[in-house]
Amino acid sequence: MFIGELMKLAEQSLAEGLHPRLIAEGFELAREETVKFLDNFKIHIDEPLKEREKLVCVARTSLRTKIAPNLADPMAEVVVDAVRTIKKEDQPLDLNMVEILHMKNKLVTDTRLIKGLVLDHGARHPDMPKRLENCYILTANVSLEYEKSEVNAGFFYSSAEQREKLVDSERKFTDEKVKKIIELKKKVCTEENKKSFVLINQKGIDPPSLEMLAHEGIIALRRAKRRNMERLPLACGGIAVNSVDDLDVDDLGHADLVYEQSLEDDKFTFIEGVKNPQSCTVLIQGSTDHAVAQMKDAIKDGLRAVQNVVEDEAIVPGAGAFEVAAHVHLEEFKRSVDGKPRLGVEIFGKALLVVPKTLLENSGMDVQEKLLRVLADRENKQKVVGVSVSSGDPIDPAIEGIYDNFLVKKQMLGLAPVLAEQLLLVDEVIRAGKSMKNDGGMQG
Repeated sequence: MFIGELMKLAEQSLAEGLHPRLIAEGFELAREETVKFLDNFKIHIDEPLKEREKLVCVARTSLRTKIAPNLADPMAEVVVDAVRTIKKEDQPLDLNMVEILHMKNKLVTDTRLIKGLVLDHGARHPDMPKRLENCYILTANVSLEYEKSEVNAGFFYSSAEQREKLVDSERKFTDEKVKKIIELKKKVCTEENKKSFVLINQKGIDPPSLEMLAHEGIIALRRAKRRNMERLPLACGGIAVNSVDDLDVDDLGHADLVYEQSLEDDKFTFIEGVKNPQSCTVLIQGSTDHAVAQMKDAIKDGLRAVQNVVEDEAIVPGAGAFEVAAHVHLEEFKRSVDGKPRLGVEIFGKALLVVPKTLLENSGMDVQEKLLRVLADRENKQKVVGVSVSSGDPIDPAIEGIYDNFLVKKQMLGLAPVLAEQLLLVDEVIRAGKSMKNDGGMQG
């Protein structure tokens, strides 16, 4: 929008014979001044994670542009709580630690934050329990299936007994690994503490091994995704083990509840009630693919908006307040600019008003009348003034809780004028292609 407005206003000056280089020079002066003004206009936040209300306001401002307000308000709290859950001290924020999972089920209003994990598969044995409470969780990357030898080998036997022995010896290697896991379960889960046991494995578990684990009342999940293997220790605690030797209670994580939910042919395993989670899941629910996709995009944008505040440690009043203030500031600044570049500064200042103008158009009000009123408010009182989309009247964005990202505004001021300048400085556009070939030569 901003680039379009810069080009539209520049076109009028170009038609009057002003050289594009002079307009570009004015844009550059205006851009530098506006960036300085933005640095003074922003609101600094020392510890953003402790300012939950401010983070919710930023997330709400971002989400309300994409989904209905009755959905955006609860989702704003979801994305803020998700970011606060995964943030570690003195480490950069990694949004990959927020799993965004969708289920085609119920309504989008049922979308919620789970301070734990949801895995998109279930146990592979019918006799395994569907729900366990007070669970130890073993995260493993160990093959629990019979593996054929890498070289071609043949077995010869002369009786059924010999064949049985060969089969048993083949299985022995895998069974020993399963028995060590069962031994650990018996050691840590006693009648007194009433604990249960869950195994989540990145590699495979074959049917005989599943049978042994099911017999002991263990929920076993196989072929878990690698990213979930990273998230599990962060969410539940414990260590991801690569060997079953020397297993100890310190290797285990903990969760209050593990249960399985089936939805048509799909199974989902929920791991909830974890202590000190540093990974979490946003479970998106919706009745249609469109509703789920829309919510997924909105949640991702909301997470990034909150991440920007945490990294910038600053926010900017929204509702077009910055653009109105910058326009008024540039009107004063242009008086200090000599010569024709002053016209470029003037165009830049007017182009900034495209944001409040668009907000007023969306409100269905008289754009010119309301805009003049907002500008007069800013010029007379020198306070932060934004535009109300519902009434078109001047408002204080801080009272309404409307905030934008500092980084986004800075990016806009960095990119838009440069792109507009590049386009203005193009003298001629020559179309070259196959249609212009003539007798093997090229004309242009």
